[in-house]
Amino acid sequence: MNWFILISGVVCAMTTIGHFAVGSRDFLAPMLAASIEPVPKKVMHCVFHYVSAFLILSSVFLLGIGSGVIRSDGASLLVRFISINFAAFAVWQIAIAATSGIPNGIFKLFQWVFFVIIAVTAWLGA
Repeated sequence: MNWFILISGVVCAMTTIGHFAVGSRDFLAPMLAASIEPVPKKVMHCVFHYVSAFLILSSVFLLGIGSGVIRSDGASLLVRFISINFAAFAVWQIAIAATSGIPNGIFKLFQWVFFVIIAVTAWLGA
């Protein structure tokens, strides 16, 4: 059992649940109800579910590798790949939030906190 990767997987799973619960309600539903062109609307709908797929798969693999259920020579490389992705997500979200003009944008676009936790704990475990 690898506690760092397991913690990363648990936080990732919680992030996934939040993505579906809060993200569907606060982002996806209003975006789909917005009066914008159908093509960008459907692209954003797809992007939401691309993120969904990445979060689900990352959760499954981090939990599996962290608990020792998944054992493979490539596990460390996969964990590092997931870690780097989440680190990149965090950097982009912080940059966009900081330059958004939204008052307290860094706190309103808070997902970066979870991305940093996942990235750091996964990297430490790899």
